[in-house]
Parts: sequence; structure tokens; C-alpha cells
Amino acid sequence: MSSPKSYVQGFLLENLDIRGSVVRLDDVWTALQHNRNYPPPVGRLLGQMSAVSALITANLKQAGRLIFQIQGNGIVRLLVVDCTESLNLRAFAGYEGIVPADTGLRALVGDGMLQLTLDIAGLDQPYQSIVPLEGDSIAASFEHYLAQSEQQPAGLWLACTGDRAAALFLQKLPGADARDADGWSRIHQLAQTVKDDELLQLEPETLLLRLFAEEDVRLFDPRPVIHHFPPDRDKVIAMLRSIGEDEVRSILEEHGELVIRDDLSNHEYRFEPEEIDDLFSNPPAPDTPPTLH
Repeated sequence: MSSPKSYVQGFLLENLDIRGSVVRLDDVWTALQHNRNYPPPVGRLLGQMSAVSALITANLKQAGRLIFQIQGNGIVRLLVVDCTESLNLRAFAGYEGIVPADTGLRALVGDGMLQLTLDIAGLDQPYQSIVPLEGDSIAASFEHYLAQSEQQPAGLWLACTGDRAAALFLQKLPGADARDADGWSRIHQLAQTVKDDELLQLEPETLLLRLFAEEDVRLFDPRPVIHHFPPDRDKVIAMLRSIGEDEVRSILEEHGELVIRDDLSNHEYRFEPEEIDDLFSNPPAPDTPPTLH
């Protein structure tokens, strides 16, 4: 069986009680950019956020869905990634104006907020956390978030090109100091030497061997990351019916046609006047209760 092109692969430094993950997004990252034409600095931010989102979701203690957002008042107003518990990923970046080359996170986003929403199966309400955006990179911002919310130190390294997004994550476990008082400091310093091209090009086993050659690394099976959000015209039709005929016809009269854009899933739905006539003249049949024999 061939390995997935996009995946999250966990590992454990067994003698040190330090865990981690390697994320690689290939075909999924290509799909997320399809027909988007993001300027490279915007695409780089979104690709890194996509890798982080897959990483978080794969490491949740309870299965759930994650929405990771950054909102700001700069050129880039919104970065949002949605990742289901099956690591089905979709993403969108909203920006206005000319994007300068080689621009950092804060220059693009301005003053902003980082928001994580976790919808855990079995819980009545999603968990939501909103914190001010700190640092000038996705990695620095997320590390700051972890420092506020987690008890254990962690490190994150990200890289992204037009073809691939990648991440390396490390976290110190509670028993690490008892194993080796200097272990976390040593491993973190070694990870700091990782280069972008190593993150993007090396297979996880090779990458970890190069970084932590003296350590006992246990590598777990990779979890595939996918992008599968097919068009759902019936859902859009149901939404239009819920809006009401008067409102829909008002929009149609103003624009001559009705266009619904689903930015997150990257689908566009167009409705001509004849389709609107048919939509409201032929309402859906009510559900028929089952017949008992």
C-alpha cells in the first residue's frame, strides 16, 4: 500500500518523554490553491496554517472538528482553515490591495486575533479560544497561544512553497525531566537547526534521524490528510428557500442573476431567473411518514 501524499505522522523520543509530529501537505495543498491565485506571501501563511490545523486535529485527545482563524485589519483580513476529525481540510484567505513581496505576518494582517474553535463529538457547545495575535509568523503566534493554554513547553517549525506545506512539532511530556533534566533543552536546540528545504523535502524518518541521530525515535503510522468537499447545490437551494422568495427575487432583479460563492469550499453556484422561478413554484415535497403494515 502506497504512502499518502499528505499526512500527519506522530513520533516519540522514547528515552526522553518528548512527543512530536511531522506534517506534509502535497496534493491537499495543491487542491486548496486551485483557481485561487494567491500572492506568494498570502499563500505561504495559509499553507502554514493548514499544516498547523491538520497537526492540531490529529493530536486531539477526543475526536473533533477544528476551525482555525486569524482576523486582522491589514491587507489580509481573514485566514481560515476548517479541518474535520477525519483530517478533511479546506481553507481560504481573504485579502484586499497589493501584497508586497517577502512580507511577514504582522505587516500583512496588522493588529489581529487568533481564534480556535473545537467542536468535540458528544459536547453540546464548541470550545472557543480567542487571543491577540503575537509574533511575526504563524509558528510564533501559535507557540505563544500554546504557552498560554498548555502546561508543557512546545516548539513548532513551519515551511511552505507553492507545491508543499510542512511542519515539525515537539512537545515536552510531564515525565521528561525525570528521564533527562536537560533533554528538552537539547532536543529543542537540535530542532532549531532544521532548514526549510529539509522540512519540505526529507521523509520523516530521514528528517528525524538527521536532527536526533543519538536518540531512540519511535515513528507511528501516518494519518492521511484529504481535501474532499464536493459541490452541494441542494444545500444552497435549501438555503435560498429559507431566505424567502421576496429577498431572493430582489437580489435577482438587482443583479440579473444570483451567484452564491462558497469561499471555504471553493465552489460557485449560479442561478438564472428561470431556475429561481422553478425553485419557488415547485417547493420540495414534505417528508412522508413511514407506513406501518
